[in-house]
Amino acid sequence: KFSSVLLLRLAFQSLGVVFGDLGTSPLYVFYNIFPHGVDNDEDVIGALSLIIYTLTLIPLMKYVFVVLRANDNGQGGTFALYSLLCRHAKVSTIPNQHKTDEELTTYSRQTYEENSLAAKVKRWLEGHAYKKNCLLILVLIGTCTAIGDGILTPAISVLSATGGIRVQNPKMSTDVVVIVAVTILIGLFSMQHYGTDKVGWLFAPLVFLWFILIGSVGAFNIHKYNSSVLKAYNPVYIYRFLRRAKSEIWTSLGGVMLSITGTEALFADLCHFPVLAIQIAFTLVVFPCLLLAYTGQAAYIIVHKDHVVDAFYRSIPDAIYWPAFVIATLAAIVASQATISATYSIIKQALALGCFPRVSVVHTSKKFLGQIYIPDINWVLMILCIAVTAGFKNQIQIGNAYGTAVVIVMLVTTFLMVPIMLLVWKSHWILVVTFLVLSLMVEFPYFIACINKVDEGGWVPLAVAITFFIIMYVWHFCTVKRYEFEMHSKVSMAWILGLGPSLGLVRVPGIGFVYTELASGVPHIFSHFITNLPAIHSVVVFVCVKYLPVYTVPVEERFVMKRIGPKNFHMFRCVTRYGYKDIHKKHDDFEKMLLDRLLIFVRLESMMDGYSDSEDFTMSEQKVERSANALLMSEKAGSNTLCSGSDLSYSSSHDSIVLAKSPLTGNNSLTRYSSQTYGDELEFLNSCKDAGVVHILGNTIVRARRDSGIIKRIVVDHLYAFLRKVCREHSVIFNVPHESLLNVGQIYYI
Repeated sequence: KFSSVLLLRLAFQSLGVVFGDLGTSPLYVFYNIFPHGVDNDEDVIGALSLIIYTLTLIPLMKYVFVVLRANDNGQGGTFALYSLLCRHAKVSTIPNQHKTDEELTTYSRQTYEENSLAAKVKRWLEGHAYKKNCLLILVLIGTCTAIGDGILTPAISVLSATGGIRVQNPKMSTDVVVIVAVTILIGLFSMQHYGTDKVGWLFAPLVFLWFILIGSVGAFNIHKYNSSVLKAYNPVYIYRFLRRAKSEIWTSLGGVMLSITGTEALFADLCHFPVLAIQIAFTLVVFPCLLLAYTGQAAYIIVHKDHVVDAFYRSIPDAIYWPAFVIATLAAIVASQATISATYSIIKQALALGCFPRVSVVHTSKKFLGQIYIPDINWVLMILCIAVTAGFKNQIQIGNAYGTAVVIVMLVTTFLMVPIMLLVWKSHWILVVTFLVLSLMVEFPYFIACINKVDEGGWVPLAVAITFFIIMYVWHFCTVKRYEFEMHSKVSMAWILGLGPSLGLVRVPGIGFVYTELASGVPHIFSHFITNLPAIHSVVVFVCVKYLPVYTVPVEERFVMKRIGPKNFHMFRCVTRYGYKDIHKKHDDFEKMLLDRLLIFVRLESMMDGYSDSEDFTMSEQKVERSANALLMSEKAGSNTLCSGSDLSYSSSHDSIVLAKSPLTGNNSLTRYSSQTYGDELEFLNSCKDAGVVHILGNTIVRARRDSGIIKRIVVDHLYAFLRKVCREHSVIFNVPHESLLNVGQIYYI
């Protein structure tokens, strides 16, 4: 709950983050609707009527009042919707989830009655693997076209804004405008590594000033030129316009589509603004100012039909022309920044869910979790954006490409909202069908209009989307196959126990962290290591780093420790869990965090009567710290009673969680035994820590099986191998010291 003052403040701040892209659309819409000029007044009024009701149905009705409610704890976009579905149904294609993950405070989900529609939909989605793959493909399509949006938004916004130079200097060459636009774009992308934390406070006042400007100019033009354009609010003019413009209908629809570009970014850039703040900002500022801006431009065009190319700038009074030009350029930069930041966020989510190669993610703000910078993606975006700007040189072709990208993302969101409404919201099927039909009635004609312009620039987002889709799907496919290979080749506990406490080797002093994809079982890399080397460290910890379909995992719940085998084996497992918004920061000492959790685990385990002779004992750090703190308090008070065992949890072989009910009593012999055992093991762990810590990672080569087809061989042996070669290593991501790193080579045939 937010106070009214705070809510209004957040609504004001959201203007600079969420609405920049949507607000700069008046710069180029009418030119794209009438690229060949205007024939009569009725066409302008009909096009304006289309714009008015498209803005009403898609941004206002669909997104602001429906789709925004489908956010994942403040996170928006296609991957946020996918993470919601993964929590409510078992549709994730990487089966590394455990029931203990569902106990996270951020892991919210619904339960269903057996015969309810939601339960039937859930069973249908979980029924076959191809349905999970189809859902993933749909999400990847939306994600890849959204990345294309991140390329095209800066191109068309900055080029349209800088085009105002030519209005006052008609003899100026188009190349000069392009050079100015490219220079601004290079500066914009070159400044990304500084983040927006220092200048972000300027965004909201600047965009607010922009909306006031276009709204005021629009109202002035309505009064000055032609107030009869207000009849465009009668939807009958839409029918007349479409009937009259049969030959140019698809061109006109493609132009009208640009009036709602930025709507999907509105959802993707939701960040941590409450939905009510977004709704207030849109309904009180954005929506009325956009309607005034478009209506005023239409009034101006009716009087000056030959000025449709530069309608926005020519409709501005001369007295405020250059201030308006500066504000328009700055607003275009803010809109571009919001889209670029959204692209970084999308890539980060895809990376976390195993759908993108590992890239460097830099946290640019100490205050805001979501402000990140990805250097590799930044330069790729810059090169593609400059290529589009310099290659097309005009708004028409870039507009055609832009519309194609936006409408595909909207369609993906519409289709993803269907299972969201059924599973998450438990909506009645009539409401779901109504939402689907109304959305498709508006979006599908725009989709057809944009597809008809593929040869006029619409191929650009399709080419970008196909390229990124191949990268994402290949990476995800091979990641899943690698996981399946590790699952099938993991070592049995019987084999480990048969080796004895020494594991059939010399146990040298030190701690070895063995990194694996598996959250359970002993990985194949370990058996490969001990069969090729005569020694292993005195303490072995299997470290599994996995991402969950939640936006964040609280630090106190991040680590889950387990013991593998009897105590004298000195083998442990640490499962480290992250959400798709969590970031590995440079100053985080991952090694120290692992060692601290290991010591806390041993401390808590000493409070238990006996030990578990299997790896089934588990506890999260949150439970560890609560019980450890209780232990410290009892020690200070001199109490013999250590603490209740109710915070300790066991997982059976069936992955079910059963709370231990028997508390540790104040038996003096048991207390002395536990203290002595705990003290001995703690001393042993500290001596091993002083001897040295080694991080053991698999230097894996992945190859297609010999019986694989030619396509799979190309994908696995060449494309995936190339992606792995250029992506970052795990050791770099977790800041593992190079002198403490040990790579174990092995080959996987998938």
